[in-house]
Parts: sequence; C-alpha cells; structure tokens
Amino acid sequence: MAERSFKQEVTKLRLGAGQEFEGEGILAVTKALLQSGVSYVGGYQGSPVSHLMDVLADASEILDELGVHFESSASEATAAAMLGASVHYPLRGAITFKSTVGTNVASDALSNLASGGVTGGALIILGEDYGEGSSIIQERSHAFAMKSQMWLLDPRPNLPSLVRAVQQSFDLSEASNTPVMLTLRIRACHAHGRFDAADNRRPAFTLKDAIEQPRRDVERMALAPATFVHEHEKIAQRWKAAEDFVREQGLNERFDGEARHVGIIVQGGLYNTLMRVLELMGLANIYGDTDIPIYVMNVVYPVVESEVLDFCRDKDAVLMLEEGQPEFIEQALHTILRRAGAGTVLHGKDLLPRAGEYTPRVVMKGLRRFLDRHAPELAGRRPLPEGVARMLEPRIPPIVPSMPGVALEKVDEVLPRPPSFCTGCPERPIFTAMKMVENRIGKHYVSADIGCHQFAALAPFNIGATSMGYGLGAAGAAALNTGETDRRTISIMGDGGFWHNGLTSGIGNAVFNRSNNVTVIVDNGYSAATGGQDILSSAADTPTRSTRHGIEAAVRGVGVEWVRTVTHTYDLQQMQSVLNEALTTDEPGPKVVIAQSECMLNKQRRIKPRQRQMAKEGRRVVKEQFGVDHDTCTGDHSCIRLSGCPSLSIKDNPDPLRRDPVATVLPSCVGCGLCGEVSHAAVLCPSFYRADVVTNPTRLETLGARLAGTIIRFLQRRLAKQEYRHAA
Repeated sequence: MAERSFKQEVTKLRLGAGQEFEGEGILAVTKALLQSGVSYVGGYQGSPVSHLMDVLADASEILDELGVHFESSASEATAAAMLGASVHYPLRGAITFKSTVGTNVASDALSNLASGGVTGGALIILGEDYGEGSSIIQERSHAFAMKSQMWLLDPRPNLPSLVRAVQQSFDLSEASNTPVMLTLRIRACHAHGRFDAADNRRPAFTLKDAIEQPRRDVERMALAPATFVHEHEKIAQRWKAAEDFVREQGLNERFDGEARHVGIIVQGGLYNTLMRVLELMGLANIYGDTDIPIYVMNVVYPVVESEVLDFCRDKDAVLMLEEGQPEFIEQALHTILRRAGAGTVLHGKDLLPRAGEYTPRVVMKGLRRFLDRHAPELAGRRPLPEGVARMLEPRIPPIVPSMPGVALEKVDEVLPRPPSFCTGCPERPIFTAMKMVENRIGKHYVSADIGCHQFAALAPFNIGATSMGYGLGAAGAAALNTGETDRRTISIMGDGGFWHNGLTSGIGNAVFNRSNNVTVIVDNGYSAATGGQDILSSAADTPTRSTRHGIEAAVRGVGVEWVRTVTHTYDLQQMQSVLNEALTTDEPGPKVVIAQSECMLNKQRRIKPRQRQMAKEGRRVVKEQFGVDHDTCTGDHSCIRLSGCPSLSIKDNPDPLRRDPVATVLPSCVGCGLCGEVSHAAVLCPSFYRADVVTNPTRLETLGARLAGTIIRFLQRRLAKQEYRHAA
C-alpha cells in the first residue's frame, strides 16, 4: 500500500495528439516514457522519485496494453542491470531510483553498461535529493556521470521541458550508444503544469522479438581486452556523437538580453530560481524575458565546447551557477576558455558558496556581487523591495559558512526539529525495550541502518553509533566480532533493507563468519520509509506481486539457528525478554530477532477510509484512545522519556499545591497503548486510562452512557459541595 494512489490520475496517460495534458511532474515523466516507445521500466523507490514507481504500478493496465514490462526491482543494482537488455537489442529501457545513495548501489552495473555501450536508448531517471531538506549524504550525480561517461541531463523544471528531456534522452542515447542520466529535483517532480500530449507508442522492437531472436556480440561485453577498446570508443566516437546531437537538436537553450557584455551560464534545474532572482532585481519579467543573456545547460555533461565559446564571445565576464561541489562544470568552462585563449572572465564559486543549496537568497547575493563588479549599471536598475534589500545588507551573516566576502558572525542557533517516529509507530517500543534492557545489563554497541528506525539515534532513545548504508546494519558491525569478550553488539535492519541486500551482506555474512552478535530486523510490513510500498514479506495480497514470504524462513534458509519472532512489538515485556535472551544466551552463532507490527501510518491509511464509510452507513465504529488522569499523574514523565510519542505532551498541573506539569494525551493519539505499557513497566503508573470513542452506538450503549453521565454529575456536585463546606 503506497502512501499515495494515482489510480485516477493515470487515466491522463491515455491522452493523445491534439490533447492537452495537465498534472504533476511525475505523471508528465511517465507520459513522456510512453510517448517515447519505452519497452521496459524498473527501479527502486526513494525520494523524490518514489511516486514515479507508484504511478507506474497504478498504470499497469495501460502498460500492458502497450506491451511495456514494469518491475519494482529488489534494489538499485537490480534495476541498473535490467538495462543490459538494451545492449544488443533496439529496446528502449528506463530505470529510476534515488541519487546518490541509489547510484552508489547501482554503480557496478552502470559502469559495465557504460563500458560496452547500448544499442537501444537506456535512460536512468535520478531523484536528485540535494539541499538542506535532503534525507541523504550530500553528493552529486555528476561525479558518476563523469566516472563512467554517461551523459547527464538537468532540464528546466517545467512540464514541457521535462517531457522534451525524456524523449530527447532516448534519442541522445541511441545516437551516441551511451546510457543517459536524467536528474529530477524535488520541485520538478511535484511541479504542476501542462503540455501538448502526443500519442503513446508501442515498441517497434518488442521483448518477445528479443527473446525469440537472441543476439550476442562479445565486443559489447565488459570483458578484457574489449574494455580497453571501449575507453577509446568513448572519447573518439561516442563523445563526438553526443556533442553533435546536443548541438544539432538544441538540447541546451540560449536567452538573449540587451546587456551583451555580461552573461550567466546556469544548470537547467536552477533556471527557475535564477529567473525569480532576476525578476526581483528588475532584470527579468515573469514571462522569462531577461536583460542579461543566459545559457541554460539542460545537458551538463558533456559540456559542448563550441556552444560555450559562442556564448562567451565578446563578453567581458560570465557567471556560472553550479549547485554543489566540487565545481565540475566551472572547471570544464575554465579549461575550454583558457585553451581557446578567450579573454572572458569566468566567475562561479568565488562569488557563490562552494557548497550548499542555491536558494534565491544565495543566488541573489552572488549575482549582486557579480554585477557590482562587471555591470554596476544593472545592479541598481530597480530599487529592491524592503525585505529583499535586507537580505543583502553586509551585517547579515552568510547563509552557509562557505559564503565568500562576508565575515562570519556569531548568531543564535536555530533550535533543530529532528525527525522522529510517527504517532503510534510500532518501532518505538522496540527501542524502548532496548533502553530498558540496557539499564539492566549495560550498554551495547549498536550499528544502525537506513530507514525509519534510524530515528532511534536521536532523543529520547539515543541508540545507534553508525549507519553505513541501506541494509548494511549487520555488515556495519561485522568487525566487532571476537571471542575475547562475552559482550555482543546489536545491529538494526529494516525489512526493506533486509530484502534489498541485508539477507546476503548482513545475515549470510554473519553465518559464514560465525558471528555471535545480535541482529534486530524491524518488520513493519512495508518499505515504509520510501512511501509504504509492498515488499516480499508484506501481508497484503497484490495482483501483480508475490508477497507473504516470511523473513524468518529466509533467515533460517541461510543457516541462522537462533531466531525469535515477536508478532506484537507493543508488548514491552515480551520484547525485553527476547532481547535479554539474545544478549545472554550461551548458544553460539548469530542471533536474529524479528520484531513485527504493521506500520501505523499505513494501517491508518487502510482503516480510516473504512471507518469513515462505516460511520456514513450508520454502522457502529469504535476508536481507541488513551488519556491521563491529571489527579493521579505524579509528573514523573517516564511515559514521555521512554517513548517520545508526538501525541504525548505536558500541561500545567491543575492542583495548586503541585508545581510539576502533568502528562497529557493529544487528540492525535491512535490508541497504540505504548504510553501505558511504558509507564507500568517503569514506575507502575496508574495514571493512564483507555477510552473507546463510539460512533453510531447501540441503544444499550447510549442508555449506559446517559446513566453513567448522570451518576458522575451527581457525584461531582456532591464533591463540590463538600469542598465548599471545608473551604468555608
């Protein structure tokens, strides 16, 4: 169950020539794939392209009609290896995953693919998750493109440009026999707009044709000595073919302006940011007309030398806007200009931050410095709005420490808002139990993993020392395996990471090397961190996937003998007992604890629509919620300290003789019961009560509620009279 359904929106994928498509960027990219005659698509979910996988899954009927094969791949490496079908056959194939972590996983397959080259168009659609709001390490896809020599597109973030980029990527790939990478930033993925649709195309050469007419060319395999020939091919043939195609088809764009002596070169993905800044400075209008000439690099690798020299001709200075580091494009431009003996001064990271996201504020500061130096008549063309002008005042500290030209000043730190588990998350009690076990038998080294469970590294749990990659929790603790101590390390692994590569790199490796450590596999039923997609061990029945394959069977299948499965993680007593046994048992070999409970977010997505429908039909619906009796609460707050639930908060103590604030449960409570479990386990707290909120109650329930209310009101009035007499 993905976090969002596109069942209604995918009907737009049937639009044809003469019709206008209106919708989201992800849908536009899917439509462009179908218009391009793609034969097969694969990938692995990850922000910001998770929804591309969801769209493709929801569009299975349309894909089947066109003869397009779609797979939700086991990993990014699996997806990248799929493109091998385009090596010998004129099959157009596309894959998608999150960059750069996904590209890290897929890099071996991509390197082999790029070495031998392709016959059919091969497209890698990358979710370029870069910037302050990113959930991953800060690296760029550019390095991978250069390393393996795959062409890299970064198109302007509007729907017509995105659709054109997808279609031109296939043509470019076939014209140069080279895989093409297309980066989509989050704003591009979720941008809304419209474009003129074209008819969907069935593949001219089908998968059936490829299977029934097998081909092989050993020179296209990454096998020595052919790999040596491939390297020369890349430079002598493929590079030239790519440059010719980019130039002749106009993949990059130029926008002329009246200020001929200066210019701006920008990555396509930053074009909208640049135009907003120019508009604020009075140097462009909302229609894209600009006073400063702009060269938009929708293709950022390879850099087309002739286009760069033509744009820089007769210009005194040019500013390069390149987000991230190192400054790959800027270095290439310097090389091109200096080799040609051009006198144009090139600026980039000397006026802009070397690292970090190029927000409008950052770009405006750098552009203002550039214009003050080379075109002062443009810098002050229009008075800046008051709020914008304040951003440029010298006393304002830099947006990032690498901002040049301004002395760093001490500023008050903005309080962080760290990521946390959702309300009712079944993973929270796992780490609560770990903390309680830790208090009894001491601390253990914990190797964390990527996924929702990584939030345990932060308060209030503070569990987890390293995180080496998706599904690599157990591998991250492989070195800490010695018979010189009876202390064991603990590794965390999610069910998504387990099926991604953890079964082999973690569990299988632990068996092979006779590890004595403990691995906790968090089984919430979905690939939850990427949007709730189904995986091999999901309980849901799906028409196009095979599910219900137990993790315990797979673990035992590779040789683990000590396995315990907890089917209800909210049972703290059982969780503590199993963890304690895993850490103290004398049985040799790896210990695996499988902690199962359904992802609460997906559970709510599943049951809430059903409850609303039942209530609408007049049927009885019961919702469990918890509360705190403030007269009983001692203000110990162990319920908060040991669970960290967002629905638990504090409020002023209503007792005038007590100053400690008391705990309170917010209306967002989903009734998981962990707060009560934690409190009873910690200090036998009797403050918590459970209430059943009933919609469409029976007559007997209504009568009982009225009777209870009457008795309670009578007792409350009686108590109030007694308090009044004592006070008097």
